[in-house]
Amino acid sequence: MQNVVAIAKREFSSYFNSPIAYLVVAAYLILSGGLFFSGLFLGGQADMRAFFELSPLLFFIITPMLTMRLLAEERAQGTMELLLTMPVTDWEVVIGKYLASLGLLAVMIGLTIPFAISVAFLGPLDKGATMSAFVGQFLMCGTYAAIGLMASSFTKNQIVAALVALFIGFGLFILGRLVPVLGPWAAPFINAICIDIRFQNAARGVLDTRDVLYYLSMIGGCLLVAQATLESRRWR
Repeated sequence: MQNVVAIAKREFSSYFNSPIAYLVVAAYLILSGGLFFSGLFLGGQADMRAFFELSPLLFFIITPMLTMRLLAEERAQGTMELLLTMPVTDWEVVIGKYLASLGLLAVMIGLTIPFAISVAFLGPLDKGATMSAFVGQFLMCGTYAAIGLMASSFTKNQIVAALVALFIGFGLFILGRLVPVLGPWAAPFINAICIDIRFQNAARGVLDTRDVLYYLSMIGGCLLVAQATLESRRWR
């Protein structure tokens, strides 16, 4: 556990040693703020609906920018071999780097809590539904981060890692829009794997156990693939 914390701290600090984290966080706050205030003033409704509706779209675009360097940069700089020769396990490396990205995403989500506070001052805020939506948003972000880390383990090119994560995230997001095209026979399958449909349940205030299990299964599966990819390098 000590190694995991050390790796997570190092990675989290490294985000702020470059302008990437500042630019991504600023871009997210500007975009999410635009969604929030457009729904608040143009829609004339004191709620968080417009803010949460497009969260899956925003995060599947933003998260790969934060995760693309986690393992790809180590491989590109030749420091992965040095890291793996240290007294740390592959799982400690994967979990430590994942927690660092999750920490930054948590900061980003936390910075939007004042939006909910503003709504509470302007009108009756459904606190239960809002809390459910924030929890669902965090789980969704954790899933995107795990996908990004997995993609970063495949290559030493950060751009390729970002594109792979973006492609997977887009696929999980867009599936829900394909039901009218594919027909009702595909609905059960799409509903089972579409990340947008899962999040919309939470955004409406329904944090279903099945949705939580979906997120945790996706996170666990992606981290397992990332760990297996690192382990395979030991035998090359």
